[in-house]
Amino acid sequence: ASYESRRYGCRSAQPMVQALRLCPRAIVVPPRPDLYREASRAFHAILRGSSPLVESAGLDEAYVDLTGVGGGGAGGAVERAAIAGACDRIRSELGLPVSACVAGSRTTAKVGSDRAKPDGLIVVEAGGDAAFLAPVPVRELPMVGPRMAQELAASGVATIGELAALDRRWLQVRFGRVGAAVHDRARGRDPSPVRAQPRSARSVSREVTFGADVLDRDTLRRTLARHAERVGRDLRADGRRARTVTLKLRWGDFQTLTRSRTLERPTHATRALAAAGEELLDGVLAERGRRGVRLIGLAASNLVAEDLQLGFDAAAGPAARASQRAGARAATRGRPGAAPAPRGAPARGAGEEADGGSLPGE
Repeated sequence: ASYESRRYGCRSAQPMVQALRLCPRAIVVPPRPDLYREASRAFHAILRGSSPLVESAGLDEAYVDLTGVGGGGAGGAVERAAIAGACDRIRSELGLPVSACVAGSRTTAKVGSDRAKPDGLIVVEAGGDAAFLAPVPVRELPMVGPRMAQELAASGVATIGELAALDRRWLQVRFGRVGAAVHDRARGRDPSPVRAQPRSARSVSREVTFGADVLDRDTLRRTLARHAERVGRDLRADGRRARTVTLKLRWGDFQTLTRSRTLERPTHATRALAAAGEELLDGVLAERGRRGVRLIGLAASNLVAEDLQLGFDAAAGPAARASQRAGARAATRGRPGAAPAPRGAPARGAGEEADGGSLPGE
């Protein structure tokens, strides 16, 4: 959805019938996946001219490691010039708007890039990540999904700064490992490195082992829903869709069973993944009867590249403006680590709101 149509309430991944009801004068343009992939290759090639360490986060988004580009005491000026030059080339050579943020961590750079949309550049001075993030609504922090945001709001937490002020142990007890990781990122600490070569996993999965056998079907469904949200988030972040959904169950006697379903169309949508998982679960429970479940997992496999990504909707030229973006961008995954984080800048074409998020983990 273009920025113009969003003023009427149109959003990414919205049913076309609803979008046209909200914006009857909208111009609907057929997607051109081949053109998007070609522009994506050129987009990443330009970024690699600024640094050899470029990690793709989708067709229209990437992280650039600018460590050492500015030298000691540069105060971010050289780094700013490097990424600003890349953005200028993207605009002039591809006719696309681009937003970017230079910061000390991936998380801050991601948040800043989103806030710089549709065509801006933000530079967070070295050591200023926590101060920059503090007034930002907590929902904009990667890894904070809708449900976690609701629980935090119920505890009086509205901003990332308020989240950073909470006791880390309380967050870890309340939300598991995700709570600890979110607390670190709220304070501007994100050790996740920029990886030049994206991982090409054959599947994306989540599973959890319960402390005791679970007989309640609603509990199993809720757990599957959490798995589906996290799997969908990872697929969207990697720019991929899945053709096959697999359910994994381990009974109390440690026997393991798997069931798979191949979808009519590849998807990275949380609801579609959850629906497929629940259908498989209902089938197994109907077949096997009431048995205690010790482990439940959900996997997405038979992966294909994302078809529709780049946001040409706000581009400078008429041809680029005519091509509309049709896929949702995921929030970048945060992964706890031990190495210091480089100064990086996620650069992206005019993008959509991220609709993925992490829930309290296993």
